[in-house]
Amino acid sequence: MSEQLQSAQRQTAALNNPKVRMFLGQIVLAGVLFYGLYSAFANMSSNLAEQRIASGFGFLAHPAGFGIAQALIPWSEAMTYARAYLVGLLNTLLVSLVAIFFSTILGFFVGIIRLTPNWTLSQLAKWYVEIVRNLPLLFQILFWYLAVLATMPAPRSAISILDVAFISQRGIALPRLVYGDGAGIWLTALVLAVGCLFLYRRWSKAHQPRLKRGWFLPYAAVATVLGAWLIIDSPFSFAIPKQERFNLTGGLTILPEFAALLIALTVYSSAFIGEIVRAGIQAVPKGQVEAGRALGIGNSLLLRFIVIPQAMRIIIPLLTSQYLNIIKNSSLGVTIGYPELVSVGGTMLNQTGQAIEVVGMWMMTYLTISLATSLFMNWYNTRMALVER
Repeated sequence: MSEQLQSAQRQTAALNNPKVRMFLGQIVLAGVLFYGLYSAFANMSSNLAEQRIASGFGFLAHPAGFGIAQALIPWSEAMTYARAYLVGLLNTLLVSLVAIFFSTILGFFVGIIRLTPNWTLSQLAKWYVEIVRNLPLLFQILFWYLAVLATMPAPRSAISILDVAFISQRGIALPRLVYGDGAGIWLTALVLAVGCLFLYRRWSKAHQPRLKRGWFLPYAAVATVLGAWLIIDSPFSFAIPKQERFNLTGGLTILPEFAALLIALTVYSSAFIGEIVRAGIQAVPKGQVEAGRALGIGNSLLLRFIVIPQAMRIIIPLLTSQYLNIIKNSSLGVTIGYPELVSVGGTMLNQTGQAIEVVGMWMMTYLTISLATSLFMNWYNTRMALVER
């Protein structure tokens, strides 16, 4: 009887051990998760078999048979679905990166103006933020596309900007950069010059007492670029758009769908970035600002070299979330017909019926882009972080 009692006591003690209970709980949770995934997969396989839909990614090698309005790489209807998906991915990356660039600049401007002593500018920035961020992004996209760009005049009556750019219902026509025969040589010289300047900067930080010895590097870099330009005789030129009777020819045409989506993403995201910048600046200790003013540093230099560098350590983590939102919100371009990832993938889904494969490709693509963005921003945040001494 005593042995049975001791065995029961040992079992009770084992069950009361937090590590044992945690291990048993994880086993139960893993079993439930595995059963759920198995049930979902079995149900999916049964439904596909009943509807006689073949699974797999073999359809990506078939001809797409549909056109895409904007393509950064050569595209024709005879090319494959895989090529079409790549075109949509590049369009998504293009509008996302450009929107991130402009929204960051506009957001920093709004955040700094929000804190200016000028009451008028401060209130304008305040109401800009309050109005823009409280309006749905989808509404703003439709507003810029239907209420602004769609009301532009026809191409023959396009709005001219110094006769080098035109705005019409068909988009924005801008000068297009044309590469000459020696453009590659000049670009190589430019890369070498930038590399020299980068090395000079790193060297100058490590050898401040001997800084005068390397004075020739910046001048040599600039002379290399200018010399290559003069020798090659202007390797670049511009193709200016021309206004014809019924259309605009030449130059680079920005689709109204791209312009509307870009403007909406930039304006909407800049309002949130402006608040992030304002909060980051206000989080800098006032003693830092007072010490800078006591040294006679002007407001612009104080903001540039003291306030902003310290505020960036607070701003960067929050900026990461906004950049991810811009990338994901670019999928709303499907509502106005911009050929981004979701729009092109939706056409593929409708033609092939491969819903599971296309949705899986969407998930993996956005997950990969988001993780890459997060890794880059975390790396940059680490470089900007304060080093303990």
